[in-house]
Amino acid sequence: MDLSNLKAPIPNQKNTKRVGRGQGSGRGEQSGRGHNGQKSRSGHKQRAWFEGGQMPLQRRLPKFGFTNINRKEYRVINVHTVSEFIEAGKLNKTITVDELINSGLASEGEKVKLLGRGELEHKIEIEVHAASKSASEKVEAAGGSLTLV
Repeated sequence: MDLSNLKAPIPNQKNTKRVGRGQGSGRGEQSGRGHNGQKSRSGHKQRAWFEGGQMPLQRRLPKFGFTNINRKEYRVINVHTVSEFIEAGKLNKTITVDELINSGLASEGEKVKLLGRGELEHKIEIEVHAASKSASEKVEAAGGSLTLV
């Protein structure tokens, strides 16, 4: 066997469907588009959620719940993540919010909250916007200090 007698597998040898080439082809007249209407025309574009003028689903469903306009969004960082970044050399033992942004743990303009998941072996001084009780206990148990901005 060489490259001159290779053939594509049987499923890949099908001919393309030629529509609009007369009655004898089986795909003549309406070319598989049914009878008249919006979908039979060329250039037909219809959004997946369009319901033909019927009241759309997102407007038929009842609205519920409550959105607190005073909600504070935080980027949460766990203690074990900080520990891994220190071991990898991406953070120092003195950590500010700017250093967290530079290391990629937070984005510009985000508030940072420290959570207590994992263990901390390093004595660190960390500066964040908020911290959970367990996180502050773990930082202090390791001999470090936690400052709220």
